[in-house]
Amino acid sequence: MTKKEQALLKEPEVKKAEDVEKKAGTVEVFIMGKSYKVPAGLTIMKALEYAGYRYIRGCGCRAGFCGACSTIFRIEDEQKLGFDLACQKVVEDKMYLVQLPFVPATKAEYNIEEIKPTESTILEIYPEIARCVSCNTCSKSCPQDIEVMKYIQRAVRGEIAKCAEISFDCIQCGLCAMRCPADIKHYHVSQLARRLRGKYLDTKSKNLVKRLKEIENRRYDAEIEKMMKMDKKEITEFYKKRKIEAEEGGV
Repeated sequence: MTKKEQALLKEPEVKKAEDVEKKAGTVEVFIMGKSYKVPAGLTIMKALEYAGYRYIRGCGCRAGFCGACSTIFRIEDEQKLGFDLACQKVVEDKMYLVQLPFVPATKAEYNIEEIKPTESTILEIYPEIARCVSCNTCSKSCPQDIEVMKYIQRAVRGEIAKCAEISFDCIQCGLCAMRCPADIKHYHVSQLARRLRGKYLDTKSKNLVKRLKEIENRRYDAEIEKMMKMDKKEITEFYKKRKIEAEEGGV
């Protein structure tokens, strides 16, 4: 068979692929400087995979909860950089993409059993929060739309519970810290606030106390052992038939 005949045989398949792309609509993205046309509506993560790249690290949960897929991008002819999660952000035409490893931010060492929730606790452990210039770039880079600057200001004032409350949805992606001119590790600060609040400031729920005691008494060991021996089909059926208990008391 000649090359011309082979080309003719392949032509319908190529045309079919082009028709699918035309119907869905495509956008042009640049990955490592190379141009790719991908279907409109894909997330950055799916666009990378569509272009033939395979995630071997930094993929994370793929559902916007772990913060592992932090991404920087720029749209052609726009000066500003964009910051988001690859599993959430939908690609735009003429988008230049940069994938990042997990943001390395030094975490302070402390023993949660030894520190107390005073007005100066967070400031003593993370003194750099006093350098906050209220530029708000941290809030603008947050994919969770958290008022990051606001909770840092609460931390400076020693309002631990409020800092923990505002930062509750933080997924530790590190994009806030990456842009901060004061070199604040916002997500580590918020994690400390939530730990202090959970250990010292909140009244524990009855359900939590009860469940912790059950775990301590190894009540679920036999059930866990049984599930570990199940195959995929058995555990799927077991999950579908599970008993969902009604809540008792506060959460």
